[in-house]
Amino acid sequence: MTTMTSEEIRRGLAENARAPYGAARNVHAETLGAAAEATGDRQLFRAALVCQIEAYEYSAERTKMVVPFARLLQEYDRDPGSFASHEVHRLFWRFKWVAGRIVESPEIPLTAVDGWLTDMERRYRLAGYSERAVRQAEFHLADAIGDEARTERAITGWAAADRDAMSDCHACEINTQGWYWARKGDDAKAIEVWQPVLADGMSCMEEPHRVLAHALLPLARLGRTDEARSYHLRGYRMARGKESLLRSVGEHIEFCALTGNESRGLEILAEHAAHLGPLADVESQMEFSGGVLVLLRRLTDLGHGDRPTVSYAGAHRTARELYELLYGEATDIAARFDARNGTSLVSQRLVDRIARRPVTDALPLGVRSVRLAPAAVPAPRPGQDAGVQDDRAARGAAPAPAEPDFPALLAHARTARQQGHPSADRLWAEVAELAAAGGEATTDADPVLAADLLAHRAVLAAQAEDPKAADLYVEAASAYRAAGHLGRAAHAELGVAGCAARHGAEPEEIRALLAAATEAARELEDTDPERTRRLLAAELATLRIGTHLSERAADEAAPPSGTAHLGAALARLVAEHGDEPAARTAGAGGIADLIADSEVTLARLALEEHDLDRADILLASAAGRLIAADQPWDAVEPLTLRASVLAAHGDLAAAESEARAALGHAVESTDGAEQAGVRLTLADILLRQGRDGAQEAVLHALDATHWLDQAGLEATAGARARLLLARAYAAAERTAEAAEVLQSALPDLLEQGEPEGVQAREMLGGLLRELHDPHAAAEQYLLAAETAKGWDEPGFEAGLAHSAGEALAAARLTREAEAAYERSLELWRRAGGNPTAEVRLLRSLAWLAVEDGSTDDGPVRARALMEQAASVVDGSDEPALRYEQAQTWQQLARLLQDTLPEHEDEDEHEVEVEDEGSGMGEAVATTSSEARAIREQVVTLLDRAAGLYATLGTGALTERFQCLAYAAWTEEELGRAEDAVVRMTACVAELGSYEGPEAAELTARAQGVLHALT
Repeated sequence: MTTMTSEEIRRGLAENARAPYGAARNVHAETLGAAAEATGDRQLFRAALVCQIEAYEYSAERTKMVVPFARLLQEYDRDPGSFASHEVHRLFWRFKWVAGRIVESPEIPLTAVDGWLTDMERRYRLAGYSERAVRQAEFHLADAIGDEARTERAITGWAAADRDAMSDCHACEINTQGWYWARKGDDAKAIEVWQPVLADGMSCMEEPHRVLAHALLPLARLGRTDEARSYHLRGYRMARGKESLLRSVGEHIEFCALTGNESRGLEILAEHAAHLGPLADVESQMEFSGGVLVLLRRLTDLGHGDRPTVSYAGAHRTARELYELLYGEATDIAARFDARNGTSLVSQRLVDRIARRPVTDALPLGVRSVRLAPAAVPAPRPGQDAGVQDDRAARGAAPAPAEPDFPALLAHARTARQQGHPSADRLWAEVAELAAAGGEATTDADPVLAADLLAHRAVLAAQAEDPKAADLYVEAASAYRAAGHLGRAAHAELGVAGCAARHGAEPEEIRALLAAATEAARELEDTDPERTRRLLAAELATLRIGTHLSERAADEAAPPSGTAHLGAALARLVAEHGDEPAARTAGAGGIADLIADSEVTLARLALEEHDLDRADILLASAAGRLIAADQPWDAVEPLTLRASVLAAHGDLAAAESEARAALGHAVESTDGAEQAGVRLTLADILLRQGRDGAQEAVLHALDATHWLDQAGLEATAGARARLLLARAYAAAERTAEAAEVLQSALPDLLEQGEPEGVQAREMLGGLLRELHDPHAAAEQYLLAAETAKGWDEPGFEAGLAHSAGEALAAARLTREAEAAYERSLELWRRAGGNPTAEVRLLRSLAWLAVEDGSTDDGPVRARALMEQAASVVDGSDEPALRYEQAQTWQQLARLLQDTLPEHEDEDEHEVEVEDEGSGMGEAVATTSSEARAIREQVVTLLDRAAGLYATLGTGALTERFQCLAYAAWTEEELGRAEDAVVRMTACVAELGSYEGPEAAELTARAQGVLHALT
């Protein structure tokens, strides 16, 4: 092994301090510690021990810190005087960490633990520290062994003692205190105690991460599900991938398991599967595994015990297999703690946790998760005590359900079908189930029922795109005719034609089937109440399907005119039948829904021609017609579409009113896409109104994602809904939640097409920048730029490259940022017509040149770039470009000022200058000729910028004041105090001539500068 020099060790310690926490950092710290000890340099050895302790504390090996800390304590006891004051403080501060770690180490006897606490108390008392930290450490021990009396004494003493330099950060203390009340079963009190941390008022390395995780189930149990959802999205993002927060990760998994989000829990488990094995910190292992066990038990209860989960111990495991392995390991750890503590408390707490029941059936989280496949019959969960009966059995068998009233159910189903009510399919499913249970006798006694059941099967098959649907409709039509229900037979024949069209039959066959359906409707008696409806339905179907066939057969050289023909024909039908009494009624003889459907189609055609006014009139008529006919569920579509039209017109108040009306009428709808559509429309309208509507928009968009997920559309419409949800979260300034939702939907959005993928990546990049993650933000911008590379308009790629440059600069990746800026600059120049972007890029490159310390010519290059930027917009009459010109001069002035040496050189000297006003002399520093020349240039540049800002009026008042004040101080540095005073006196007078709060504030600031100068 090569011996490291002291300098190499110091460099290694500095590098390790910047490394990510985890096993690699721990190993490096151990290597450096051994090397430092070998040098015989006691101070270096102490630094290496501190490096080890720090690395362990924020990893999954935190209990290993006891050994290096004991050695550090020995060093102190051997020679306290060799420790600097900051080293002593660091030693005592880490004593608290060790006090917690020994409690979490089952191999350390209780007598030794008590000995450590006694020594800590003695040392703190001798050093003059409060006993607050000591009582906090004692609280953890008392709670671990279940000594309630000692726990109460410790927490009381902790609260009573003064906070001092050894007290934990307030956020960490609040974490533990709230956790104490949660342990006692008082969820409301726990949330109250945690509130300062939950409200983002306090933070540290591991807060609010831990409190957000602790609060999840208490909030869910209190019914505060919106907060629980929010804290899960925020908190998991903070805890993800951090070894020291595995307990918190386990709590997030448990929360998902108990709120109907088992698939989300599985995804989190997969992200942390590498940490499932044995850990040095066995308590963290047990707590993390405890959350996982709750999930695996829940999956097994739901019948997913054979579902594959993650690889563990060299093999892929099902939920049941993984449960058995982790259960054995966790209970073994709990038994070790109990053996040390002389109780069974830890084992009992673990068993109680695993047995927790769901707090809600389903809490939509908004993030994309893979749906669980339909489950088999739930099997007994693994590890379940054979002597413990299922909860349902323990409560006693449920009473036998009452015998269903089949005739009433059948009448209800027929009425719902006649009205077009959304419940019709469900009711017919119940009828079919009961009829099947009754056998052939049921259908033999009622031949119409047999036809109805065939029609129901045909509808289901058609909805499933099953080719057998046509044959079922044929059978249904025949059965209806045999039973004397010719109107229903005509309807079934129309179903046959529709199936043929959907499955690509030959046009001649489809037209023949449509003609047969029309003839069947025409043969109905004039007195038959269904005749008008059947005839109109057949005519509408013939029109629509005929248009489709015409377009399919149209020659490419001759654009199809079928759409225009359809529009004219529908308009004629609406004009002919729209005022008939039947057009205002529902049921067998009513045609209100058919006329309204025609009006909606006409409205959509009008929208294709950008005729918003005509679309608005048609949609209002359709919605009013359906509501008047007592079919409000069918009014949801025209109301939702009209809300979008009104929003496009800019009438957001009316748009919101229509969207809310649609939402109210959707209460009976069972169509997931429709339920989602109205909610997304309302959310979008609320977002257009600004931040005030963002919070409500979040709720509607969240509901929409849930409806789409339930409808199996999570990868398509659900992804677009999540994009809107992310926008709503961002508008409500809930950035972490927006990022979490958008990241979960990103893979699906990338499948929607390049424009959608670029939009999603660009938005995600912006969110990540707000979350102070510039590396990840730059990655998204660059990936989006690569996607946009081949587009006809280079401006998209240029803008994305510019954003990537800003993110890379924030990440201090100077070379990469420079490359991104230059790429954007080249693209904008190629595209032309965007001098604003060009000048801003040149300024950004100038600042990078200053920050780049790798060469000596940085300031020279920076100035050249600034002057190049000024030339791009020089002499422009456009106000926006004059503003950019002023910004360039102002930034160049600041850049030059920043290039001045921190200390004036040896040419500087002090001279006595007589103060004419008071007769007193004062020392004024005069600078070297070079520094003085730079300051003269600064004043000139600031005057140029201020002059340009003056031409922009009150819109650039703040910037003008900044230039004048900066110039005044620079003049004062040049020894021209009188000029500075004159300048600021004029500035005060100028600002005082303007009205408004901004001018008043700037006047006060200018007066402050003037006062300081005089």
